[in-house]
Amino acid sequence: MKYALSLLLAIVLLGMLIPEKMQIPVQGASSSDWNHNTFWYEPWGSSGVHKGIDIFGKKGTPTLSATNGFVVYTGNLSKGGNVVAVLGPKWRIHYYAHLDSYSVSAGEYVDAGTVIGQLGDSGNAKGKQAHIHYSILSLIPIPWLATTETQGWKKMFFLNPHDKLL
Repeated sequence: MKYALSLLLAIVLLGMLIPEKMQIPVQGASSSDWNHNTFWYEPWGSSGVHKGIDIFGKKGTPTLSATNGFVVYTGNLSKGGNVVAVLGPKWRIHYYAHLDSYSVSAGEYVDAGTVIGQLGDSGNAKGKQAHIHYSILSLIPIPWLATTETQGWKKMFFLNPHDKLL
């Protein structure tokens, strides 16, 4: 038991030491392709607050992995539509929603810049301008990021992608 706990702690620490190389996850996009104030914007539909940013572009534009990591989920969710989730450095899940389609499978390793899908309007974005909803979820809580805002305790898990992409 003691050995297993030590091994688990070592794995968690190693994951925290991996450098986080990030890039904008839409081919050809710049920071002018999203509203810098939409992270934690409210009211935002049934989720209450917007826990990411929406990066806009032309439907079918390649969506890229923002960082190196392992694809941990691909599929369809009611709100997110076609989604891809990548476990990257520092135990962070990078979530890409509203894709027109995806081109990776769970278990694959991707480098930053690898095409993982195409910009779309799936899920609850149907009929809206093509974009991806991009969120970064930390599996290790960062307590000092919590606030008294609506759902502010969740901010210790959700990082502002705008801050990471600049």
